[in-house]
Formats: sequence, C-alpha cells, structure tokens
Amino acid sequence: MIEAKLQRLMLRSMGATVLAIGVVLILSSLAIAGEPASTVAGAANKPVTFTKDIVPIFQEKCQDCHRKDSMAPMSLVTYEETRPWARSIKERVVTHQMPPWHLDKTVGVQHFQNDRSLSDEQVETIARWVDAGAPQGDLKDMPPPKKFSDDNTWQLEKVFGRPPDMIVKSDPYTMQAVSQDQWWKPTADLNLTEPRWVKAVEMRPGTPAGRKITHHALAHLIQNDTDPAAKNGPDDDAGPGAAQGGVLMEWAVGKTGDIYRPNTGKLLLPGSKIWWDIHYHAVGETIRDHVELAVWLYPKDEKPKYRTYLTGFQATSNVGTRLDIQPNTIKETQGFHVLKAPAILGNFQPHMHLRGKAMALEAILPDGTTQMISYVDHFNFNWMNNYIYTDDAAPVLPKGTIIHVTAWHDNTTANRNNPDPNQWVGWGDRTVDEMAHAWVNVTYISEEDYKEWAATHKPQRPATAFNRQ
Repeated sequence: MIEAKLQRLMLRSMGATVLAIGVVLILSSLAIAGEPASTVAGAANKPVTFTKDIVPIFQEKCQDCHRKDSMAPMSLVTYEETRPWARSIKERVVTHQMPPWHLDKTVGVQHFQNDRSLSDEQVETIARWVDAGAPQGDLKDMPPPKKFSDDNTWQLEKVFGRPPDMIVKSDPYTMQAVSQDQWWKPTADLNLTEPRWVKAVEMRPGTPAGRKITHHALAHLIQNDTDPAAKNGPDDDAGPGAAQGGVLMEWAVGKTGDIYRPNTGKLLLPGSKIWWDIHYHAVGETIRDHVELAVWLYPKDEKPKYRTYLTGFQATSNVGTRLDIQPNTIKETQGFHVLKAPAILGNFQPHMHLRGKAMALEAILPDGTTQMISYVDHFNFNWMNNYIYTDDAAPVLPKGTIIHVTAWHDNTTANRNNPDPNQWVGWGDRTVDEMAHAWVNVTYISEEDYKEWAATHKPQRPATAFNRQ
C-alpha cells in the first residue's frame, strides 16, 4: 500500500511538472505568434468570486442538501452562510468527499443518469476561490435563487409530470433517544386485484426528522410468484414464509428512487403485500416516523417485454459464514455469480457498514476476458450512493458471464469511521457488524435480443487495471 501511494504521489508530481512545462510552451508560442503572454496569464489569473463563479456550481451540485431545513449540517445558499466554511469546503471537494460520489473515474463505466460529482474544472475553481480569500464579488453577478420542491413533493413527479399511482406507508415506529439498533418489520397490503407492472419507484422516510434515525429500509414484495429469479433479500437470503416476490426497492441515505429502462419493469401480482425491513438507530432524541413508497405504474393495457430484478450480489462465498474480519486488519473478500441468461445491469450500489472501504464490480466473460464495470475506491458509510448507468452505457452481458464482486473492509485505526479496531467483526444487521453486497437491477433478456445488440456494438473492453486496496 505504501509503495502504491508513493507511486501515485510521484505520478502526480510528474504530472504537475509536465503541466507547468506545457503552460510555458503555450505562452511562449503565443508570444511568438504576436499574442501578448500577459493576456493569457491574465485569463488564467482571472479573479474567482462567489457571486459569479461559485454559486452556479453550488446550485447545480450542492444546494439540494445544503440549504435551510435540509439534511446537510450547513447551508451554502448565501455568501454569509458559506464564507465561514470556505476552508472546509475546499478540503472536502479537493479530496472528492463532497459532493458524495465515491467512484473511481479512471476505470469502468463513466456515464450515469445521476452523476453529481464535480468536474476537475469545478474543483479547481472552488480551490482558487478559497485560496484567494473567498471573495464575495459583485452582487449584480448573483444568479436568481434556486427553487426547491417542498418535502411533500416526490422527486419523480418532475420526471413523469404527475403524482404516483400508489403511495404505500409503513406503520409508524418510535425510536428512543438512547437505544440499540432496531428493526421494524410490519406489512402493508397493496390491495391489487389484477397484475400491474411498475415503471418507477421512489422511497423516503416520512419526515425530515425520520432521516436522522433511518439507516436503510427494504420494501420486499410478498406474493405467490413462480418466477425463480424473484427472491427476497440480497442474493441467497430467503424472506419470510414461502412466498417470493423480490425486493421492490432499497432506500438508504444518498438514494431516492429507480426508473426502469424502456420496455422493462417490476411485476405486482394480485394479493401482493409489502414486507418492510426498516433499520433504525438512535441519535440522542426520541423520534417517531414511518417510511413511504411511491409507485408509478404502466397503463393497464401496456405490458413491458422484460422484468427487472433488484439483486444483491454478495462479495463473499458462503451465506451464514460471510465475513471474518480480524482486529487491526484490512480484509478482502470475493463472490462469484453466474448469469443464467443474457442480462443488462442497470446500476451499482455497494452496501457495507462502518468498516467498508471499497468495492469492485467486474464481469468475467465466457471467453475468459475480464471487464471492469464499476469500482468505488473510497466507500463512505454515510452515503449509500446508487450509480445508475445511462441507457447506452449500461453493461449488456452474455449468458454464462460471471459477476465478480470484491469488497475491502478496513478494521484499522486508519479508518476514522471505525468504532473499535481491536474488535473482531463478522456479518450482521447491526451498524457495528458488517455486510458486503452490491445491489444491482438486473434485466434478463433473450438470446435473440442479445445477439441483435452484439451485432451493433463493439465488444466493450474497458481497462481492468485499478488500484487494489
């Protein structure tokens, strides 16, 4: 690890040197061509101000959370609110901790529907602003304030232009101010008398206060489902009873909803129910809350061609003896899962707890070649990011592909989220226990559709080399 870090530092130093040389050459060539070098240098040193340069970035990438009465600890709407945090803002964006987007941008798929990361140019702009003393600038340059939807409006209403067809609520639960972690598992009837196909779902805690105590929530489908691909829980976990239906959605901080790809969806059967699995943790105040699930349906006369399954690909080999993380160690575990039919992978959402460090999702193709799909190199337990691929970038894989998931857990003092590096850690539901699986929306397609896709797409061979932990 130390050698790898030294190599990265050397490369960065070399890159900076090359950049400096390049700038000198450019300035020299411009001067020779008759363009004053001072003009170019002046453009590079153009003052960066809050009103003209920083607010547009914050409105695009930060203010949805960083505003009054929202989930972030401070507001970044006005200059007066932002200025005291300038140094902290620079440190967070330069180290790519904020906005929360923990994906390695050098390998795998890089096109996402929900990319909220900052570009290199935006990071540089924020850093220059802070280094210059965080000037406010001319108030005339301030853009109009961003308008936010209220907490009662579903985000996907803006996408579909209408409210959801169904809203399902869990029974409320009171989480005490001081308590062990709690799991609330009530059921709710969907009151369906005929099959209906789901186009999109969105889930959230019932109140802003509920976000403080809700670690994550699962909405399992309980229905008499004969499809063997429909299961409850991640991968091999069976749900309650014999009924199968799969996981309709999983919510965690940083994730809101799923829109299924064209001509795909999830199936609700008559008599189906939601079996909630809500993980609450204490935050020092008593809070009573519930979880809500919004569902947008296809029209009754419209049936999508394919069914999508939220699948938990484990990064371990055996269920029940999944994890064995010794004190003061970094542990690597792996899991392998064979696709029994051609499939489209819609997203990548790593799920681990406090010791989670990194997770890689790879495909081992039937010809033996390996394709890196996504690699989260600095996992953050506080943000369960869901990386949703664009339609043209979503991996399409042949039958027999092996989905290879690798997870790393850091049970050392280097992990600032680690409550106790001297403790042995195993698999479990509590926050202080660990998990290691990737939530992926998998859509199985026919051989004919796969061949048609393959005929018009060159084989994808993204770089597989990445910095192993």
